[in-house]
Amino acid sequence: MGKVRVTSLKISQIDEPSSQEVTRVYVCSCFGITEQQVRDHAGTGACTPRQIASACKAGTDCGGCVRRIQALLGRGACPRRELIDNGAPEPLVAEVAEAEPAALPEAA
Repeated sequence: MGKVRVTSLKISQIDEPSSQEVTRVYVCSCFGITEQQVRDHAGTGACTPRQIASACKAGTDCGGCVRRIQALLGRGACPRRELIDNGAPEPLVAEVAEAEPAALPEAA
């Protein structure tokens, strides 16, 4: 087999992404959830990884993204967390159950 001689090598210039292009950083590869989607769900009230999981399934398969979700959530603004930090008590499960009317059918 003969030798190959490269006489010139031309590297094409890579275009920089424009401001209109969106860079997608995936948090959850199992379900294709991006950082922006996690931030969007957090903006609508999902304050914990469990709430994010309920909203978009991120963190419910292999679990590899849960720490990244925790990092994205950080200690940012969360309406319920702000109330608790300001001294409002967390509702207890029993209080929530009492608030809902009992609608059990009577046995015949």
